Amino acid sequence: MRREEIALKVNGINYRVSIEPWRTLLEVLRETLGLTGTKKSCNEGECGACTVMMDGKAVASCLVLAVDAQEKEILTIEGLAEGEKLHPIQEAFLKHGGIQCGFCTPGMVMSAKALLDENPQPTTAEIRKAISGNLCRCTGYQHIVDSIMAASGMMNSKA
Repeated sequence: MRREEIALKVNGINYRVSIEPWRTLLEVLRETLGLTGTKKSCNEGECGACTVMMDGKAVASCLVLAVDAQEKEILTIEGLAEGEKLHPIQEAFLKHGGIQCGFCTPGMVMSAKALLDENPQPTTAEIRKAISGNLCRCTGYQHIVDSIMAASGMMNSKA
């Protein structure tokens, strides 16, 4: 079985791992690095559960080969908080009921982060569009939209 040694930078930490070249970033994050916050669901890039940020953009990690993630900055849900201090998006999801069963939450939070990094004061329509690739089976999305809007306000008041 052919393996490749690759270097990944995830949440500011450099890793060297030996993997089969066909493994996805999602598989390496979860199975090799033990970062299980990123969820595996459809494995086809349709549900958003595996969303991470790569070089500042939201990507479906199930569609990215790990070898193609070399020399990129990868940010997962585990890298958002600063120690015990939650990121404002995480705080807002807790405070405003954006978390239901929690399965979609990491992907939703990462999509929200990508949106708010690019557009710090989005409209409700812009938020809905930004999370349109993230499926949630528990809710009608209003609490999630409210959470992202609240996070925007929290982040802008600190700026």
